[in-house]
This record gives sequence, structure tokens and C-alpha cells, in this order.
Amino acid sequence: MPNVVVLGSTGSIGTQTLDVLRRRPEFTVYGLSAGSNYELLRKQIAEFRPKFACIAHPEQARALRDEFSLPVYSDLESLEAMATDPGCDLVVVSLVGAMGLKPTLRALEAGKRVALANKETLVAGGHLVMNYREQLIPIDSEHSALWNLFSGRNRADIEKIILTASGGPFRAYEGSLDHVTVKQALAHPRWDMGGKISIDSATLMNKGLEVIEAHWLFDFPYSKIDVVVHPESIVHSMVQLKDGTLLAHMGTADMRLPIQYALTYPDIFDSPVQALDLVKAGSLSFEAVRWERFPSLRLAYQAGEAGGEKPVALNAANEEAVAAFLEGKLKFTHIPQVVSAVVETFQGKSFPSLEQILAIDEEARLRSRALMDKRG
Repeated sequence: MPNVVVLGSTGSIGTQTLDVLRRRPEFTVYGLSAGSNYELLRKQIAEFRPKFACIAHPEQARALRDEFSLPVYSDLESLEAMATDPGCDLVVVSLVGAMGLKPTLRALEAGKRVALANKETLVAGGHLVMNYREQLIPIDSEHSALWNLFSGRNRADIEKIILTASGGPFRAYEGSLDHVTVKQALAHPRWDMGGKISIDSATLMNKGLEVIEAHWLFDFPYSKIDVVVHPESIVHSMVQLKDGTLLAHMGTADMRLPIQYALTYPDIFDSPVQALDLVKAGSLSFEAVRWERFPSLRLAYQAGEAGGEKPVALNAANEEAVAAFLEGKLKFTHIPQVVSAVVETFQGKSFPSLEQILAIDEEARLRSRALMDKRG
């Protein structure tokens, strides 16, 4: 029975992971971690009875310890301890932001399989993580689709990768984006996601981060990774072969499908969701990216191609700018402006160590906050 630790169990991916695990009795939920959702973590502990858990607030951790008589931690170092515990076989990393990097690396170093739903880990430290390529499988629907499409195929036959993007809530929005509200930006037409990811989808930064992920996961140059807008979210990714043939991965727009595939890979089991009905799905459409309207995607390409410190700074600055927007302190259109200004102050063409990545991340956040404070 594989023992699974779910880091970020109360978020969107974490809760859907537990939905999948409820259907798969061959797995044991071994550890759970949450940020601040005490009540949901409490319910999860009561249901799954893990060996240990973690929540950010010390008092809440103490209350859960007293109620369930199990170790409940409250520090970031404990995430690494949970991910490397000798009894753990598989770690699902669904943490949001750069905090996912260290637990992911530590789990990989300890020989664990990692199902990764944390984009920022590969964006900031892809060159470190991919030293453990054989232990890693992605959860993102686009990369899970590519994993399927690449399986058993000669990589030399593939000319390019095509990632699909829903286009977010502002795909067909013709007015000025200067004054869009947080509520509007969070209203994703297809996916129910957390706040940060939803805003990234609205700016298309989410797709930019996925481009950098794809570069590392599949060892493809950025010049051979394209993005096309596909509002229906039925085709999750495509590959173009050298003869021009396109292979598309299609499926129901439900994250439980790629989650289950990551958990059970290389085996395929009965679907946890209703299978795609092409007749009911109707017409599928594809559009070009509106690059000038969504500059975040180009920023991600540029940072990825430059490499070095820039992807780390891109991710950190974006996290800070998105948080400020969600708090009503920054305009939607100022998010890419802040990111661009901060990334320009960092260098490319290097492969920073983990310690350097963490230092760059911290410095980029400081510069982002200073810039936003100056803007008022």
C-alpha cells in the first residue's frame, strides 16, 4: 500500500487529490498539510487519520495535536520532514508559490516519487529538480497530457509542443483592463481554482509558467513550445510531429483525471469522472494569443530563455504583485509592469544553487514591494 503525503491538502488540487484517494483503497493517506484552513484540515484528519499533519498557525497545530493525539507541526521545515519520512512513498506537492521548491527537492533527494502541481518549483529550480527526472510526474493538466503524448514515442519525431490556454475571464473582453475588479479576475470560465492561480490565468502568466515547466520537463527549447487559446478546455495539449501531424490529448475538464494518472502512473484505472462525450462537447475552437493585451506570457518566455536569476525573479515578483492585486493595492494591468521592472534588475545565464535561488527569491520580493510602495 503506497503511503501518500499531500502537501497543500486544503487547496483546490489537494482536496481533489483526496477525492481521488477515496476511490483508491490501495493508497494510504500518510500526511496532510495546510496553510490556514483549520476547519477543513480538521475534517480531513478525522476522516483519513494520517500519521502526522502540519498547519501554519502554532495554536491551531496545538489544538489539533490535543484533539487527535498525533504530531501536528507548524513550521516550514516540517514540510520537508514529512516529505522525506521513511514511511512515505509518494508526495503530492500542491503548495502554492515558491515554498514548494525545498520540500520537492528534499523528497526527490530522499528517493520519493513526487506528483508535482506546483509550477513555481520548476520555474525557479527546474535545473535542480530535473536531476531526478525519473521520480517526477506532473499533475498540471497540460503537462499530464504531454506526458501521455510523449509516452512510448521517439522524442526525435516531435517537432514542437503546443500548450492550450482557456484565455481566462478576459479572453474576449474588449474594454480597458485598467479597472477590472478582483471579482471579475477570479471568475474563470472553466476551472475552479485558488486565488493566485486564477489571477495568473487572467493575466496568462499561468500559461507562461507552464511554458517554462514544459521546457524543463520535456527538454524542449522555447522556440519549439507554442501556446494557442482554446476556450473549451477539451484539448489539454498537442504535439506536432516532424511530418506536420498533430496529436491532441482530449478529455473532460476535471483535474481529478491528471491527479489520478500521476498517482497511479504508469497504470491506467477507471475514470473518477464522466468520460468526454464529443457530441455533447460540440464545436472546438482555437485562437491566436493576444500578446499585446496579455504581456505576462511574453515576460515568461523572455525570462525562461534568459535563464539564471530571471525566472526566479519573475516568479517572486509575480507572486507579490498578484497578492497586492488581490488585496486591492494594485491595478490588474500593473501586475506585468511590476514583474517586468523587477526581472530587468536580475541577471541571466547561470544555474543558481538552492541557497542562491532562495536569496534571489527574497530579494525579488523586497524589490517588488519597494516598487509597489513607490507607486502608491
